[in-house]
Amino acid sequence: HYGTHYSSAMIVASYLVRMEPFTQIFLRLQGGHFDLADRMFHSVREAWYSASKHNMADVKELIPEFFYLPEFLLNSNNFDLGCKQNGTKLGDVILPPWAKGDPREFIRVHREALECDFVSAHLHEWIDLIFGYKQQGPAAVEAVNVFHHLFYEGQVDIYNINDPLKETATIGFINNFGQIPKQV
Repeated sequence: HYGTHYSSAMIVASYLVRMEPFTQIFLRLQGGHFDLADRMFHSVREAWYSASKHNMADVKELIPEFFYLPEFLLNSNNFDLGCKQNGTKLGDVILPPWAKGDPREFIRVHREALECDFVSAHLHEWIDLIFGYKQQGPAAVEAVNVFHHLFYEGQVDIYNINDPLKETATIGFINNFGQIPKQV
């Protein structure tokens, strides 16, 4: 169902790009430069719309920092992250109106939502997708939760790939795009 993975070094670094040492990690992963401004994380609203409506290949999972670290939303180091095609210069992450422009308020409300009774009552559904029986096989197909075969641990024995180019490409793919955790 998906050609990308929900968690990888690039996804984490792209969310945390405004903070060191993640800026340097992002630049290293990106070949020494920032990505095109239109593709960078710059607005909670636009990230939500991308993942929920406009780009069904966008399966990025929120990282823990969304629930405790307001500093990752600020461009305190004044990095030149570029300008979008519409002329908008990237800086601090644009927050939803209910956060009133305050990263601490965003984190407070976001964490409150994570800790609410509804999420607690449905947390097992996420666990089933990520770590449980809906991670692989027919249950994963039914749950629309199937990824490229290289994302699954044990699907390829990198130590027995005879072609050095294929071995490098396979390792690079796994390192850059992530790997599904062990099934419990």
